[in-house]
Amino acid sequence: MNNDMKKLMRSRGNRMICGVCGGIGEYLNIDPTLVRLIWAICSVASVGMGLIVYFIAAVVMPESDDIMM
Repeated sequence: MNNDMKKLMRSRGNRMICGVCGGIGEYLNIDPTLVRLIWAICSVASVGMGLIVYFIAAVVMPESDDIMM
């Protein structure tokens, strides 16, 4: 059985802080900068709740083994 399923993982090569937005961008095949921008807007709109969710995701999401840029 072929195990080519995509997994949501923190990015090692495309990171600013912990690689969460880079990993989401790689998973969804979109520009991680767009993910970061949307995340920042949502964080401001939710009075900082996005920061808490970001750091929870950084703890929960495993780190990728390969370095993709």
